[in-house]
Amino acid sequence: MLNLYPTAGEAGGSFVPSYRPASAWVPPGAAADPDRSRVEAGRRAKKKLRTYCAHSRLNRLGTLTYRGSGCHDPAQLRLDVAEFFRKLRASLGGDPLPYVWVPEWHKSGHGLHVHFAVGQFVPRSMINEAWGRGFVHIKRLSDLSVGTTTWQEARVAAGYLSKYVTKTFGSDSAERLLGLHRYEVAQGFQPPVIRLSGRTSYEALAKAVEIMGFAPSVSWSSDEAEEWKAPPAVWFAWG
Repeated sequence: MLNLYPTAGEAGGSFVPSYRPASAWVPPGAAADPDRSRVEAGRRAKKKLRTYCAHSRLNRLGTLTYRGSGCHDPAQLRLDVAEFFRKLRASLGGDPLPYVWVPEWHKSGHGLHVHFAVGQFVPRSMINEAWGRGFVHIKRLSDLSVGTTTWQEARVAAGYLSKYVTKTFGSDSAERLLGLHRYEVAQGFQPPVIRLSGRTSYEALAKAVEIMGFAPSVSWSSDEAEEWKAPPAVWFAWG
C-alpha cells in the first residue's frame, strides 16, 4: 500500500503480505520493545509534520520567547500561543491561516519558548504586536540552493521542527505528563491522501507517477537501512 499526498508532493508506504494475524492492543508505555516503539512513534510524527508543512508550503520559521522569568506552565503556553495566532490571523485579514508550532524548554531554565512555521510573508511588526509577551524572530529559508522549490523549503522547515518534536520521545516532559500534544497545527489543512495498491512498489509508484504527471525527484527504500526492523518501506518525493 502506497499513500500518496499529491498536494504535499510525496508518497510512502509499507509492503506486507495481504494476510497478517491481528496484533493485540498494547496500552501506552507497555510495549515489548520500548526503544523501537519510541523510534516508530518519532518517525510517524515526523512524517505527519512533513506532509502538513509541504501541503501548505510552510517555509518561514519563527520563534516566540517570553520576557522576564519566562513561562514554565505548558497549559498557559498553549493559551498564549492560541491567542497569538488568533491575533495574527485577524491582522492578516481574518482568512484561515495554516501554521504549525512546537514547544521547547530552554536549556538555561528560562522556561518554554515556541518554534513555528507559516507559509506567507508576515511583517515582523505584526508578529511583535500579536505576541506582545517578549521577543520574536522570523525568517524564510533562503539559504538553500538555487532552484529550491517551496515543497523542498517546507520539508526543510519541517526537519527543523521535527528535531524539537522528537526530543520529547522517551522523556517524561511536562507536556507528556499533562497529556498534551508534542506539536500543534491549524485545523482544516490536513493534506488529502490517495491510497494506491500494487503487487510491487514499482507498480504502486507507476500509479502515483500517473497522478502526479512526472517522476519523483527523490526516492528511498528501507533496503538502504542496515538496521531496519519494520516491514519493507519506500518513500518518494516530488518537486
